[in-house]
Amino acid sequence: MTVRALLVAGLLSACSLTALAEPRLFLSKRFPHSRPEYAELRIERDGRVEYRETLDEEPLRVKLTREETDAVFDLAEKCDRFRKPLESELKVARMGEKLFRWEDGDEKHEVKFNYTLDLTGQALLDWYEKIVESELYLIDLERTARYDVLGVNQSLLQLEAGYDKKRLVSVEQYLPMLDRIAKNEKYMNMARERAAGLADAFRAISAHAVPAPKAGQ
Repeated sequence: MTVRALLVAGLLSACSLTALAEPRLFLSKRFPHSRPEYAELRIERDGRVEYRETLDEEPLRVKLTREETDAVFDLAEKCDRFRKPLESELKVARMGEKLFRWEDGDEKHEVKFNYTLDLTGQALLDWYEKIVESELYLIDLERTARYDVLGVNQSLLQLEAGYDKKRLVSVEQYLPMLDRIAKNEKYMNMARERAAGLADAFRAISAHAVPAPKAGQ
């Protein structure tokens, strides 16, 4: 192969890699004495999310729907990919340090703030909070199902309240645990019935949800 051909092949390969590159969002909040004190989300364009409460722990993984993923990335775009400040500069109480970062190959932009008046920034922060809340519901349900049989119904009530308030994402993630509770006689009948009812509702939602596109699509 000639030098020219090698150069062309290299350029085509580089272009292909660029075309396959997908943006990623990194959203985090650090707020001492809260629960959790720190939580970070790494959100891929295909809807994959990694949730961590410490920097070195194995992440909890979840997959957002196309609608949820598009909403989050659309807001990030409206925030100019975090090239502009979000901090209000108002003298308000400390509400936790937030860090939003856009990553797309060599393009990286990030912004830190305590409190923002930017409506788009507030909306994106609400999505961050909603995803974190969703994972906390799952963590709590798994903990009580394993270590606190009598507390399972209370955890289910909290999950149900989150659902009623539209504070859940990717409801499909709860189905394995809900099915396990509904079928296991060691849990109270009240808890089993509630788990079965939530599972039915979440399956109905999942059946109509459109998955986010795979990377590169």
